Amino acid sequence: MSTMAARLRLQRPDFVLDVDLALPGHGVTALFGPSGCGKTSLLRAIAGLDRAAGRVEVNGQLWQDDGARAWLPTHRRQLGYVFQEASLFDHLNVRRNMEYGLRRLPPARRRVPLERAVELLGLSALTERMPHTLSGGERQRVAIARALATSPQLLLMDEPLAALDSARKAEVLPYLERLQRTLDIPVLYVSHSPEEVARLASHLVLLQQGRVLAQGATAQVLARLDLPPAHGDDAAALVTATVLRHDARDQLLSVAFGGGELHLVSPHSHAPGSSVRLRVAARDVSLSRTAPGDSTILNILPAHITELASQGPGLVAVALDCAGTPLLARITRRSCDHLGLGPGQSVFAQVKGVALVD
Repeated sequence: MSTMAARLRLQRPDFVLDVDLALPGHGVTALFGPSGCGKTSLLRAIAGLDRAAGRVEVNGQLWQDDGARAWLPTHRRQLGYVFQEASLFDHLNVRRNMEYGLRRLPPARRRVPLERAVELLGLSALTERMPHTLSGGERQRVAIARALATSPQLLLMDEPLAALDSARKAEVLPYLERLQRTLDIPVLYVSHSPEEVARLASHLVLLQQGRVLAQGATAQVLARLDLPPAHGDDAAALVTATVLRHDARDQLLSVAFGGGELHLVSPHSHAPGSSVRLRVAARDVSLSRTAPGDSTILNILPAHITELASQGPGLVAVALDCAGTPLLARITRRSCDHLGLGPGQSVFAQVKGVALVD
């Protein structure tokens, strides 16, 4: 089984990066946390751009081992790097920008044909354009295609959407999801956006002040009450579900997961049997000790309380187990006391809002 391991230590002016990671060698792993927590420093150390002490191995390739005095410089590491800014060569058209890295890549190592990268990122109509004629989202898609064209063993992405406005982010995200589904190249994705993490990442590494607070499956880490993502207005659970049907009249999409069915308004039909990701915000979940009667809320799920935690004055976070799927609720302290809620109790989770994230 392919894996990636990084044990690194690097002194920074305001913190010490000190991590020991064993990550899946496939899919998207998000490095998540607030600004200044060490996400970019870790990415640069793995790339060899900053000299950290330790060891890095990617799918059987040893990039660094200080104990064995082994060190591969960045240009010999089979990686692609996408920065916040696209940094295209302004004097080259789109095709020549994408071809730039191929000159030093032996044909035998070319596993991702350039035309495949062009197709996946929707760039066929742009190949003769000059960079100054492109939108921000188009420029970033070209930068990603340029990184993919080098057939990397690992793709590093440092907040690739941070410099884009919301419209351009919405333009690029579907292409990133397509890459995740179709390419067998592991991705390390730096972000401080919960939405991006929910849409793209299968594995999550939570960083704080240069150290790993937690790592694991994205849905499990996001739902832990002892970690920052489960607190505040952005707290949400991630649910993977299977499409059942789409009601065109009511624009209602029905999906199934281990805990039952969920229904959400969606103008877009999805093929029955296809897999989708859903984001359920904790603030959109209320609780009842008894099965609700007539209600405008379509989603009512039986669940068990696993944990409660204070969320500041007047608020309580509740972790729920819904037949193996974690959910979160954010309720008032008064409601919690009135219902006498505690760990192990059976409740009904009333889910007002469900967001489709892929």
